[in-house]
Amino acid sequence: MSTAKFDTVGQYLLNRLYEAGVKHIFGVPGDYVLGFYDLLVNSPIQHIGTTREDAAAFAADAYARCLGLGAMAVTYGVGALNTVNAVAGAYAESSPVIVISGAPGIREQREDPLIHHRFGPFTFQREIFERITCATEVLNDPVIAFRQIDRAIATARRLCKPVYIEIPRDLVMAEGYPMPAEALEPLASDETALSEAVAETLELLAKSVSPMVVAGVELHRRGLQGALVNLVERAQLPVVATLSGKSVIAERHPAYLGIYEGAMSSENARYMVEQSDLLLMLGVTLNDIDTGIYTAKLDPHHMVRAAQNEVVISSHRYPRVALADFLTALVGQIKTRGEGFSSPPPALEASAFPEPKRPITTARMIERLNQALSPDMIVVCDVGDCLFAAIDLQVHEQSEFLASCYYATMGFSVPAALGAQIARPDHRLLVLVGDGAFQMTGTELSTHAHLGLNPIVVVFNNSGYGTERGILEGPFNDISSWRFDRLGEVFGPLKGYDAATEEDFEAALTNSLNNLTMPSIINVHLSADDASSAMKRLAEHLKSRVKGGS
Repeated sequence: MSTAKFDTVGQYLLNRLYEAGVKHIFGVPGDYVLGFYDLLVNSPIQHIGTTREDAAAFAADAYARCLGLGAMAVTYGVGALNTVNAVAGAYAESSPVIVISGAPGIREQREDPLIHHRFGPFTFQREIFERITCATEVLNDPVIAFRQIDRAIATARRLCKPVYIEIPRDLVMAEGYPMPAEALEPLASDETALSEAVAETLELLAKSVSPMVVAGVELHRRGLQGALVNLVERAQLPVVATLSGKSVIAERHPAYLGIYEGAMSSENARYMVEQSDLLLMLGVTLNDIDTGIYTAKLDPHHMVRAAQNEVVISSHRYPRVALADFLTALVGQIKTRGEGFSSPPPALEASAFPEPKRPITTARMIERLNQALSPDMIVVCDVGDCLFAAIDLQVHEQSEFLASCYYATMGFSVPAALGAQIARPDHRLLVLVGDGAFQMTGTELSTHAHLGLNPIVVVFNNSGYGTERGILEGPFNDISSWRFDRLGEVFGPLKGYDAATEEDFEAALTNSLNNLTMPSIINVHLSADDASSAMKRLAEHLKSRVKGGS
């Protein structure tokens, strides 16, 4: 805990966030949080205003994924409740977001029960957020408020999950009371269990003929990408990533074979994983998306699974073994091999593009975008076919692909790109989004324009909800048609392009890459029945479930 003394609860919160690495707070003002905002604008933390509260939460989520911690500030009721979906997504995908909500003052809550934005007992909002955060703190007592703030921030970083801090408006300027730091019990590994888990893993590796690594999202969240690279390079192990773990290793690294998600995988990735006699499953969450709707063929008897706080090897379970400790110990003890990687990844195709008068397709567009990717580019992807098509993208550096892969909420990408760009101003943002998802939160592109940012937004415009069309067709999948290329007339400085052919797309992409002073948006007209190969395979597996099958 800092030894400096802070006079007010609000000021202490801002200072502790800044010390924790939060240099920006996203949000929308409202009367119950205005006092905190007044302190914010006079602090070293910059406020980034968004068009909607849920967009602020998506931006804070991406910011947290890039820098380790993100924050947002909204008003009570109408503001905080508008973030619930995005905060739930951050919880599901282990992103440490600090949710700061203003609230009616302590006296107002006691004496004015019909105050606006109320929707029941004043405890209801905290109770809602208790279900989608790992800790909730209501700062209604200045005597203990400083300790509550410290505890919330520490818990978010420790558990990689969102936390909720509610600050009544008459407590923002209340004098707080410094207290000794609260000792949080460390998540220490059981040394015996750790030693035995590592020893058994090394023994299995020594006997294995075709071992390999399956890398998952927890390596992202725990900052273990470097340890993963050390492991695969020392042991010369090939590696695949799950979809939610995409870019956990640089995707042009010679050890990287692609994404594995069961039947949705490329033939090469699928073969290499399913024929392996030992899979090191590191930080993997076995959800339905990452297993290709349970089409993955993984034998638990040929698997070492290290995730969260335990290691499972066949039928042996080693509890209280932290993922970071296991990976560090494994890297330190594994034998170094020098013969090189036996199965280098396939080279990127370089077929002729554009072909004159050829209509643009998803597959050809992804192929061209792969050629355009540079080491300073971060890809932020929405859900739907743009996500499954992006399986074939190969970003240059680790942790340069962001998406709501598991929670799969539409509308993530455009506001998340804002958070990623603010967090990493030295990078260029490429945003892949469907027309339906853009209609949900695409107004945040106006914030990009207002701040002079320069993302390239590629809209997969197939006139509706393409993913659902592949599962069950119906008029409910049709949406209104937007002229995305003309949004600059509404949003401010913005370059818009319309692309129906490969020549159109080539011109639009070239101009967008050269446009460094404002956002670019490319309205790509795709056939309604055009879909990536992964999306087609996924749709086939989902059809029976939607219609009541198994």
